[in-house]
Amino acid sequence: MRAVTLVIMLTLATVGGQPASALAQTADAWPQFRGNPSLTGVITSSVPDDPALLWTFDTGDTVDSSAAIADGVVYVGTYAGDLIALNLDDGSLRWRYLASEYGIGESSPAVSDGVVYVGDLFGVLHAVDADTGEARWTFATESEIKSSPVIVDDVVLIGSYDGYLYGVAREDGNEIWRVETSSYVHATPAVSDGVAFFGGCDEQFRGVRVRDGEEIFSVSSGAYTAASPAIAGTTAYYGTFNNEVLALDLAGREVRWRYAHPTRQFPFYSSPAFRAGLVVLGGRDRMVHALDATTGEARWIFTARGRIDSSPAIVSDRVYIGSNDGRLYGLGLADGAKEWEYEIGSAITASVAVAAGRIVVGAQDGLIYCFG
Repeated sequence: MRAVTLVIMLTLATVGGQPASALAQTADAWPQFRGNPSLTGVITSSVPDDPALLWTFDTGDTVDSSAAIADGVVYVGTYAGDLIALNLDDGSLRWRYLASEYGIGESSPAVSDGVVYVGDLFGVLHAVDADTGEARWTFATESEIKSSPVIVDDVVLIGSYDGYLYGVAREDGNEIWRVETSSYVHATPAVSDGVAFFGGCDEQFRGVRVRDGEEIFSVSSGAYTAASPAIAGTTAYYGTFNNEVLALDLAGREVRWRYAHPTRQFPFYSSPAFRAGLVVLGGRDRMVHALDATTGEARWIFTARGRIDSSPAIVSDRVYIGSNDGRLYGLGLADGAKEWEYEIGSAITASVAVAAGRIVVGAQDGLIYCFG
């Protein structure tokens, strides 16, 4: 037991104590779900105080997939089954790749070295040339994919509803390893220094070494978990369907704190963002919760008009998040005050992507919206 704990502590030592900004990606790219492999939802880019709608693009079907942005191109999946590439400047279509007639659901693209990766609802992981939109390779799991791919060195990580987390070779799509769980793998794994951390629908939270797929530890969350974790230092933060947010000490393998709203008991489907000692996430209670990362106490709460499955993005001193009430909100990070909103009029379950001074999000009306 002590040996396993020591391995985890040594693995995480190079990340522990780093400021949140050290975990953020560059200002010009949001290359994967939540922006970076630690899934912190933070970017160093800036956007105008009063963002204006710059363009929209009609995909033809519902959009649950969150956008990735790289090299001036927006990549997003749709329920029509398409992976589409749009120019960030004006929203014009670069190419459209048909992944599956079964659609692309919540799986969000990841972009690395000229290749875009995304999973579909038929259970296939696709690697697509970022310039041409042509298939490089495909990898089939045994059930639908709602997890988003994460790229670590030469490995693509992907979860599937067949109950496995897979490590797939980035070069050719061959399976390197798989880790079995007892239920669906819905969440996207957060990666910190070579270890993938994810909660499962079997109520377990796991750490898996990316290099060889060895399961380092498994801890009970006490509830079904669909949300993806954010990793900051040696702590994982994530919400559950038991109406709680957990802070899990990855080195000690124990829950540091649990947060539940005192009166409104609803599941957390939104994945948290982390910055400046705050854990920020939406709830199906129609609220955005900002929690003290050390104590788990609520610093502030903002109430929207509909449930919030969208995950927040933190840009400078503001939080951007969508709601099922059809609005995109900009909230002050310090106090949760509403500083900006835009009424789209259709539910927003996808999460915001931010890069190069632009905010991009898809909605249930099938449109991609870009603000800046």
